[in-house]
Amino acid sequence: MKMLIASLALVVAATTSACGPRQVEVTTGAQPVAEVSIHFTNNLTQAVNLYVTSAGTDVFLKQVAANTVEMVPVHGLAAGTSVTLKARTVDGTRTYTRDNITLASSYEWRVP
Repeated sequence: MKMLIASLALVVAATTSACGPRQVEVTTGAQPVAEVSIHFTNNLTQAVNLYVTSAGTDVFLKQVAANTVEMVPVHGLAAGTSVTLKARTVDGTRTYTRDNITLASSYEWRVP
């Protein structure tokens, strides 16, 4: 009987230490930095939605407020990629484009 109780105590002690709480450290990794960006100046009196078109697909980058200058990162496209830039007023009445742009680390564009 003593042998059985000692065996059970040993099993319980081993199970408790194996299944006990573990200390885990959770951190956020470094955010990827965009290789290319657009130094965008919106001289209009209303906001515009900024897009980049690559392989026929428009990708929304950001909404830029009226009379604002912003550095807008372009994620997922490498420097040297040929694209079309598009800025469309939020009311949809005007669209500005710049065709066949080769992306670089920083490209400057102003509208209008």
